[in-house]
Amino acid sequence: MVFWKKLFNNSDTVATSEATELKGELVTVNTVTNSEAQILFSTERDIDLYELEELCDRVGWARRPLRKVKKAIHYSFLVVSMWEVKGKKKRLIGFARATSDHAFNATIWDVVVDPRFQNRGLGKAMMQYTIKKLRSADISNITLFADPQVVNFYHRLGFLVDPEGIKGMFWYPD
Repeated sequence: MVFWKKLFNNSDTVATSEATELKGELVTVNTVTNSEAQILFSTERDIDLYELEELCDRVGWARRPLRKVKKAIHYSFLVVSMWEVKGKKKRLIGFARATSDHAFNATIWDVVVDPRFQNRGLGKAMMQYTIKKLRSADISNITLFADPQVVNFYHRLGFLVDPEGIKGMFWYPD
């Protein structure tokens, strides 16, 4: 529990929405203001797309059409969201999703953590939660695509760069 208490070393004041019933795994942490906050990992797919877009904006991602984001979430094998819950307020602070063949393979996409919550172990915890969920579905081969600046983060989680020398190939429209 000490690890989680050290995750928040300052208090953040941002707008939050009213908490709704979210199912998932709760972790309790304390901020320096001694106000209790909870971090919730959820696999519920009912995510406010505008709130997700704001989260992606905070990390500098390019905007994508919301209808396509909605479709991507709908057809994903697994959707993981991470929420900060304080009293009756909740705020989306992390997101990831995975596609799969439902038997052997899954690919993790769109991993994002609010910059105010980075470098506190929460991204690692969200990825471990995601991997745990995929492994519980008997998925044995988990892949992802990573920008160069986050390759070391994923390496520390056990991901390898081309472990068998396989070269991925991509096709893009002209």
